[in-house]
Amino acid sequence: MSILLETATNWAGNLVFSAARWHRPRSVDELRRLVANSERIRAVGSGHSFSAVADTRGDLVRLDGLPQAIELDTAASAVTVSAGLRYADVIAALERSGWALSNLASLPHISVAGSVATGTHGSGDTQRCLSASVRALQLIGPEGDLIELSRDTDLDVFPGSVVALGALGVVTRLTLDIEPSYEMAQRVRVAVPLDEVAADFDAVSGAACSVSVFTDWGHDEADVWLKRRTDRPGNGWSGGRPAERPMNPVPGMPPEFSTQQLDVPGPWCERLPHFRPELTPGAGEELQSEYYLPRAAAPAAIGALRDLGQRLAPALHIAEVRTVRADDLWLSPAHGRDSVTFHFTWVKDPDRVRSLIAAVEEALMPLGARPHWGKLTALAPRDLAALYEQAGAFGRLTRAYDPAGKFRNDFTDELLGAV
Repeated sequence: MSILLETATNWAGNLVFSAARWHRPRSVDELRRLVANSERIRAVGSGHSFSAVADTRGDLVRLDGLPQAIELDTAASAVTVSAGLRYADVIAALERSGWALSNLASLPHISVAGSVATGTHGSGDTQRCLSASVRALQLIGPEGDLIELSRDTDLDVFPGSVVALGALGVVTRLTLDIEPSYEMAQRVRVAVPLDEVAADFDAVSGAACSVSVFTDWGHDEADVWLKRRTDRPGNGWSGGRPAERPMNPVPGMPPEFSTQQLDVPGPWCERLPHFRPELTPGAGEELQSEYYLPRAAAPAAIGALRDLGQRLAPALHIAEVRTVRADDLWLSPAHGRDSVTFHFTWVKDPDRVRSLIAAVEEALMPLGARPHWGKLTALAPRDLAALYEQAGAFGRLTRAYDPAGKFRNDFTDELLGAV
């Protein structure tokens, strides 16, 4: 089914899509025909990317109209899900069946396929980005053909096919690693000195299964959110003081939008995200940028951002520091290195934010920063390609699977033209 719209924007409203036609197919066969008959086509997920990574001047397809499928394979500890599903839908079904994912992003409202394609992550010294849990996927090739790729059988190409920015085809289903359900408890430490975070970063980031440090960089303190698995001990770190009441990560926002705190145990799916799946935490009045750096660069990066703090703070809703374990996915921003990530949620003032992003990148790029594919950056796509050792291999892979460039857009044309 085609959707004719004069204008359509992403969730934040900072990007107006350029698509000539929108489509929302109701079956995989309908989607296959659409792909085969299109000159250029891209898929869009929940629209939470702030960059133009999903845009196109051709056909743009939404996948949330496809039949919803969540197929458990308990013997293999795996679940296969349709690409248009949101994590919120998947985690609820898994928990009802006694199963779990090992990691989640802060916002469970995002689509599975879109999150995987852009290298979205949660937090934790032992936790890899969400894409690393993918063990198989199905996508539609340029002739409408169905292509199956697996971690177990396609060793030479699979690491390049997961964080693929939509450039190999339209993903229709993904198979994810799962594990038995577990409980977690969440607590917040407030007024933690940033000096302590920088000086003892390993202790802070290792204090729980998932750790987030929130600050505005304009003050000398942070709030640290600790999400611990009840079956795993922490390291005993207890900087600052305990929060006495529930909080929202974003100052001034209602705490009821946040997941349960105060160290009350509960299901993993009700603690790992920052925000409750059944509530929408905001209306897109923000812009976002984010950077993955080598973990060892954490103290230097914290110092550099504190030096910029008085410029950054007035334009920030909040900033967040997390950790991500290394993976082998070619275009994952955590490829080949344990990482620390620096996330910025800005006020919706594009001109002002643009200059601040440039300042942040001037400070962080020399430390080895890689921007998140779905966030804003001052770098051109050709400059992003230079940050990935396997960019050349990815370029060859896209040309093998899509020689005419049906699944490319302006962003990937420039990205792949550099390799």
